[in-house]
Amino acid sequence: MRGIRRKRSVLDLGCGAPYNAVVQRRGLWLVILFLLFAGLFGYWRYWEWRGHRFDDVILAASARYAIEPALVKAVVWRESWFDPQARGRAGEMGLMQIRAAAGQEWARAERIKTYSPAQLLDAGTNALAGAWYLRKLLRRYQPADNPLPYALADYNAGRSRVLQWNKGAAATNSAVFIEQIDFPGTRRYVRAVLRRYEHYRPVFPQPKYPIP
Repeated sequence: MRGIRRKRSVLDLGCGAPYNAVVQRRGLWLVILFLLFAGLFGYWRYWEWRGHRFDDVILAASARYAIEPALVKAVVWRESWFDPQARGRAGEMGLMQIRAAAGQEWARAERIKTYSPAQLLDAGTNALAGAWYLRKLLRRYQPADNPLPYALADYNAGRSRVLQWNKGAAATNSAVFIEQIDFPGTRRYVRAVLRRYEHYRPVFPQPKYPIP
């Protein structure tokens, strides 16, 4: 009996090592899964914070110039992905990628004597200048059934290009106008901002003022 008992204890010891290895591997996988989940959650939280941290600035600029905050935010999303220090290849600056000339035009219209282009790197100033400029473009294309695509194309490619594309039915039919845009990048830009605008509209309360 002693010999049998001794043999069993040896067998038990032999089975313990593989079992412990399995337990260790499972524990390692649990740690890896936890770290992966924590990383994904942190990544999601960061992008949530990044996408909403300028909502108050956007709301203030939108209210100042009576323009939908969803539209301003959609342009911010496409232009800079919420980076107030973003700079473009053609000299665009800030959240809404405002050029120095457009910023100067805004400052003159608002009679701001202490303006300098460097102020466009301030999120609040940039949003104000961008909202003012968007309102100006929307008013420019009021005869159209939907001035948004025209204003966005102008914002991206300039008025001279829009005048090339809004011939015939495209002068007032926004769907035809979008198809007339022969710059693939501008066409993608207009469609992307329009989709994002619709995405943001439920997030913000509908303004009580008429949209220009």
